[in-house]
Amino acid sequence: MDNLNTHAVSSLYETFAPDIALNLAKRLEIHFTPKHGSWLNIAEIELSAMTKQCLGRRTATIKELQTQVSAWESERNADMKSVDWQFSTDNAKIKLKWLYPTNITLSMH
Repeated sequence: MDNLNTHAVSSLYETFAPDIALNLAKRLEIHFTPKHGSWLNIAEIELSAMTKQCLGRRTATIKELQTQVSAWESERNADMKSVDWQFSTDNAKIKLKWLYPTNITLSMH
């Protein structure tokens, strides 16, 4: 979870009746990301991978789901995937060439 001021358990109490807010709060396990880091991006990448590789099918019970996610997590951690954030301007000009015009003519009237 990022650090927006609305991302706190107190926001539940502002939105829901106290008994409902308490019930929801008990179901949450909140993990905050650093204010100035790419951890949220990495978490989103991992959640996307888990959704595609593990959650894209029906699961009969919560226990079966927990077993599948645990197995996926163990395998993913064993693979020790990493993120390479290097993206130079030269690479950007190649990959995003449609954003970089090549023939610009300026006319002065």
